Amino acid sequence: MYGKNEKQKMLSGKLYMANDPILAADNKKCRMLVRLFNGTTEEQQDYRRQLLGELLGGCGEKCYFEPPVHFDYGCNTYVGENFYSNFDCIILDVNKVTIGDNVMFGPRVSVFTAGHPIDAEIRAELLEYGHPITIGNNVWVGGNTVINPGVTIGDNVVIGSGSVVTKDIPSNVVAVGNPCRVIREITQKDREFWQKQREQYFNDED
Repeated sequence: MYGKNEKQKMLSGKLYMANDPILAADNKKCRMLVRLFNGTTEEQQDYRRQLLGELLGGCGEKCYFEPPVHFDYGCNTYVGENFYSNFDCIILDVNKVTIGDNVMFGPRVSVFTAGHPIDAEIRAELLEYGHPITIGNNVWVGGNTVINPGVTIGDNVVIGSGSVVTKDIPSNVVAVGNPCRVIREITQKDREFWQKQREQYFNDED
C-alpha cells in the first residue's frame, strides 16, 4: 500500500499517504513532546527550552511558545532568533515551515502546510500533500490568523488579526483580511511616529 519514500514525497510536495508507518512514528514522537511541553509550568523554562530543542527542526536561543501548542511533526519547523508565540499556536508542518528572526505571533495563529485533493474520490483514498511556508524577519502576525500552504511572507510585515493568508505577501507592508491583501506600505513616517513614541516612553521614566 505504501511507497518506499512517503516521507520524501511529503517533504517534496507530492501526494503521499499520511498513515505510512514511518510518518506515524514521527507523529507519535511529536505528540509525546507536545504533551510534555503543554504540561509544563512557568517555573520550568529550562525544561521547555529542552523540549523545544527536541521537538523543532531548529530554533534560536530566544524562542518562546506560550503553551498550549500543537504540531504535526515539529521536526519540519525551523524558527529563528527572538521568536514569541502567544497561546494556542497550531503548526501543521507536513512540509517545511521556516520562520525568521524577530517574529511575533498573536494568540491562535495557525500555520497550515497541509492540503487535500479537491477531487472527493482521491481525497477519500487518504492521499494528501503539503507545500512549504516561509515567514521572513521582523514579522508580526495578529491573533486568529491562518497562513495557508505554499505562502511566503516577506520581511518587516504586519498581518492584521483574523486574516486568512492565501497568497504571498511582499516585504514592508501591512496586510489584512480574508483573503489577506496588502492595504498599505510601511513608510518612513511610520518609523518616525514610533520613534517619537519610544522617546516619550523613556522621557516618562525620568
